[in-house]
Amino acid sequence: MEQTLTVTDQGESTESLAYPWYIVSLCMLAYIFSFIDRQIISLLIDPIRADLQISDTQFSLLHGLAFAMLYAVAGIPIARLADSRSRPAIISVGIFVWSLATAACGAAHNFIQLFLSRMAVGVGEAALSPAAYSMITDSFPKSKLGLALGVYSSGSFLGGGLALIIGGAAIALVEQWGTQTLPLIGLVKPWQMTFFMVGLPGLLVAALFYLTVKDPARKGVAKGTDAQGNVVDTEFSFGAVLRYIGEHKAAFAAHYLGFGFLALSLFALMNWGPAYFLRKYGMPVREVGLYLGMVVLIGNSAGVLASGWITDRLTRSGFHDAPLRAGIIGGLGVVIPAALFSQVTGFAGSLALLAMALFFASFPLATSAAALQLMAPNRMRAQVTALFFLSLNILGITGGSTLVALCTDFVFRDETLVGYSMSLISSLAAIIGVLLLGWGLKYFVRTHQEVATAG
Repeated sequence: MEQTLTVTDQGESTESLAYPWYIVSLCMLAYIFSFIDRQIISLLIDPIRADLQISDTQFSLLHGLAFAMLYAVAGIPIARLADSRSRPAIISVGIFVWSLATAACGAAHNFIQLFLSRMAVGVGEAALSPAAYSMITDSFPKSKLGLALGVYSSGSFLGGGLALIIGGAAIALVEQWGTQTLPLIGLVKPWQMTFFMVGLPGLLVAALFYLTVKDPARKGVAKGTDAQGNVVDTEFSFGAVLRYIGEHKAAFAAHYLGFGFLALSLFALMNWGPAYFLRKYGMPVREVGLYLGMVVLIGNSAGVLASGWITDRLTRSGFHDAPLRAGIIGGLGVVIPAALFSQVTGFAGSLALLAMALFFASFPLATSAAALQLMAPNRMRAQVTALFFLSLNILGITGGSTLVALCTDFVFRDETLVGYSMSLISSLAAIIGVLLLGWGLKYFVRTHQEVATAG
């Protein structure tokens, strides 16, 4: 099949946006559950380390690498399906898988079992964002896309915040119950019971998604001709996607690496925040969960919505590189508060500076998504998004978790100095991310205009 980039249906729609906002809301709900299941482990660091006899570096592998490995790898074939098959069905199956896998973490009795269960959580969650970004992009006019993706992306921080708030309360509750005996599983300790409590409710969300969401019509679909000369929708092979990225390598390198380093900055702070306050101030898990949960719930959610608003505002002002500019603003805002929060002795001042850093560190989640949707034709959007998540996971989730742990274990050699590691890694990563995005502005504009005017 001959492939051409004739893009259609790029005009602004005047149809009601009520149902598209329902799609966004349900995608956001799924994202909330995904981050609860993903982040709850950060509050369980002490009992898991004690039971499994592991170091900070080994725990970081459970938190980061185990989740990210298959999340990144499985994301590519799943995204291929999302570019050509029912996106709601793909998301529903993903929610089902990661919910069961989270519950399976509660049945783990050693490091390997928990590592494998976390890998399965990553496989399930790989189905969500590439398909959700593609669906949302097909449901909204371009002038409202930044806010729509910002609302969806806020689900990550709503989930992260609720994971800390609800998780802290749940841990306090199950600790009162003590060790339980469950049929077929045997003895279950409080940290294991927590995984059951947060994982299983996701099965209801999977059912709701499957039964109530219809796949929106695809817009901006590239056209080609079949053997009979008929005009048909083009479905891009993975090889074609790689060739397209290679033809625009500067734009994609700046995007993937720039936003990847900004994500590293974010996850260095989010993943180790609970350990920092537990170790430095000796606070109960429930209090740490409540304070940090409110910071993530309010501050990070406000940050991702603000970045979506800034992206839309810059777009309406004529900036074709608006998503990258919003990401740069966020990265610059991270550097100083991230460097200073661990130097403050008082809890309130440290929490306030960390909240400021997390507000700005949340900017890239919406802006990176908005940028990607403007860089490629419709039926390769999910695949370029999956490749971005490969970069995001290697740099962001794995790097943010493991580099802080390595710095604590081998540079400072004192687990109570984890805050110094967080400050060092987060600030440096933010600076690198800003420089990469700044370098890529002109290349992004060139690629975006090529897609917009193709045909």
